Amino acid sequence: MAKAKKTAFFCQSCGYESAKWMGQCPGCKEWNTFVEELPVDKPAGRNKGIGAAAHRSEPVSLRQIDIKEDARVSSGLAELDRALGGGIVEGSLVLVGGDPGIGKSTLLLQMCRNLAQKGMKVLYISGEESLRQIKLRARRIGEFTDDLLLLCETSLGVIAQVIERQKPQAVIIDSIQTMYNEEISSAPGSVSQVRESTSVLLQIAKGKGVSIFIVGHVTKEGNVAGPRVLEHMVDTVLYFEGDRHASYRILRSVKNRFGSTNEIGVFEMRDTGLSEVKNPSDFLLDGRPADASGSAVACSMEGTRPILIEVQALVCKTNFGIPRRTAAGADFNRVNLLIAVLEKRLGLNLANCDAYVNIAGGIKMHEPAIDLGIVLAIISSYRDQPIPDSVIAFGEVGLSGEIRAVSMAQQRVQEAKKLGFQTVILPKVSMKTVDKIKGIRLLGVQSLKEIMALRFLD
Repeated sequence: MAKAKKTAFFCQSCGYESAKWMGQCPGCKEWNTFVEELPVDKPAGRNKGIGAAAHRSEPVSLRQIDIKEDARVSSGLAELDRALGGGIVEGSLVLVGGDPGIGKSTLLLQMCRNLAQKGMKVLYISGEESLRQIKLRARRIGEFTDDLLLLCETSLGVIAQVIERQKPQAVIIDSIQTMYNEEISSAPGSVSQVRESTSVLLQIAKGKGVSIFIVGHVTKEGNVAGPRVLEHMVDTVLYFEGDRHASYRILRSVKNRFGSTNEIGVFEMRDTGLSEVKNPSDFLLDGRPADASGSAVACSMEGTRPILIEVQALVCKTNFGIPRRTAAGADFNRVNLLIAVLEKRLGLNLANCDAYVNIAGGIKMHEPAIDLGIVLAIISSYRDQPIPDSVIAFGEVGLSGEIRAVSMAQQRVQEAKKLGFQTVILPKVSMKTVDKIKGIRLLGVQSLKEIMALRFLD
């Protein structure tokens, strides 16, 4: 009798392998994520080959390594280049994740259009859409040149042969969950298929110097579907954030071997595709009410980019025994902490008041530098006194009521000056790092008591 193939169980979240099914994964602590798959067979002589290669390799010192700047190619989208760290690196493997319908394929198709117009040969491979569907979407974006080639295929063997014949400079894989390797018996989208397919694309990118962009589906928690090893294998991981029903989109870099991991790109969804938002601060402050209490402007840093946001607060008497606290766009626990500091250090009677805090525009900010903006908005709403439109604030608030220093204060002040603000409230310890700028007033504060002594909060 033929011997039955032995199966194993893999966690769909982290790729943990087990000989039997388990309810909770020991690796990532997720529940009901194990699926049964055939393990990947190792080719005969694989270990021998690795050993032979090890004998041929020799270690070298750091002085012997020649360092040169990675050649970067502009994608034609300044916001995408910012998230990538300055442009597309030759031979890089980039993973783009995001919710369905948020604009991943549209962004990459726009990038392909810009690269093809520069004379670069680009290959767009789709495993989810037909050629007609891609062309219908392309017609909304604009005119394309003949340097953009389209292919509808899911077999990695065929894809590798096409890349070998056409020799493109950039390749788009949409999406990795639809690709399959004939050597793996598991279904497309399984842990084994995603891992092995990414490994094949990694070898193509590094061996042939082709820049490959991979589209990855996300789970309901917002993580890229498949094992976590997928994110470790690629060079750059970009996440598309934002409500699919809203107009703006944020492209955030969470891993980048060639640049900063704190950069973001801001886009606006239009009928002609994604449009770059050159000044996110002006975009987020658009429509701010005049002379309204509970509204304050704060400054947050995303990588090297300062972004001005409007913090809104509504404080009113509660009709129930337990006051309600709500935070949208800000950390809920951080808002509760700031309310407790205001009660203890300033004596504000917020224990019998409902408090609602919102970051206008639907954007999410968790930097401690927006603490001072949240505090000003809560005080303004509690006293029903509006904060002047020309005032902006940033700084971290401690449990003792002190205003602590934040990084890159100079860039924050310059951004406020560029948008027409006249007064900046900042930590006093950060004033020594800020050069004097003509036309803007700097107010350094050390504690919340000094905030209450300001003229517009008397």
